[in-house]
Amino acid sequence: MLGILMLDTRFPRIAGDIGHPATFSFPVCRRIVRGASPRRVVVDCDAALLGPFIDAGRDLIAEGATALTTSCGFLVMFQRELQEALPVPVWTSSLLLLAELNAALGPGRVTGIVTVDAASLTAAHLAAAGAPLDTPIEGLAASSAFRRTLLNDEGSLDIGAARADTVEAARRLIARRADVAAVVLECTNMPPYATDVAAATGRPVHDITTLLAGRHAVMLGAEGTSR
Repeated sequence: MLGILMLDTRFPRIAGDIGHPATFSFPVCRRIVRGASPRRVVVDCDAALLGPFIDAGRDLIAEGATALTTSCGFLVMFQRELQEALPVPVWTSSLLLLAELNAALGPGRVTGIVTVDAASLTAAHLAAAGAPLDTPIEGLAASSAFRRTLLNDEGSLDIGAARADTVEAARRLIARRADVAAVVLECTNMPPYATDVAAATGRPVHDITTLLAGRHAVMLGAEGTSR
């Protein structure tokens, strides 16, 4: 069972979002980390939240979780500390895919990131993910409805605007860097629009759900081998 450490949010979550009950085909359990607002995690990078995330992870493990993830890609900043503190695999962010995707692409082609807030996604986040520090990054437009909904934790979501905002960010990424051959969606609220991004860019798109599906399959294979 996968345990999901959730931010403390109220914005709506649709199918494909990490917080929606229909997103995964395997068992999951969730625990809200109280006080972990989007701004505290994304903009403030508040180190005081590490302890509450560790405590919530221990609670999920006590409930039967055999691996843990989070509901915000920016929590890759806690990847090392969470993994050291908790006795099960921890995959904090889709950004953990970057190194392996780049290796598969080969020379002259790179993986780019679409994120909720490009200004807040720093070299420290990339280093924590084991990714190249010059990875191309494109964020949602500062004026976009989707960015405002997520960072301000608003109570309503315009799905059409969220889709358009995500697709437009990906298009800007490709227009700026023609060598981007694959796209990673940092934000765990973006997977519902991954198919649209792929259609608009002609690039394969990866996100937290594809990372978790792959890791889950590996765990199941290892379990079967050990029997």
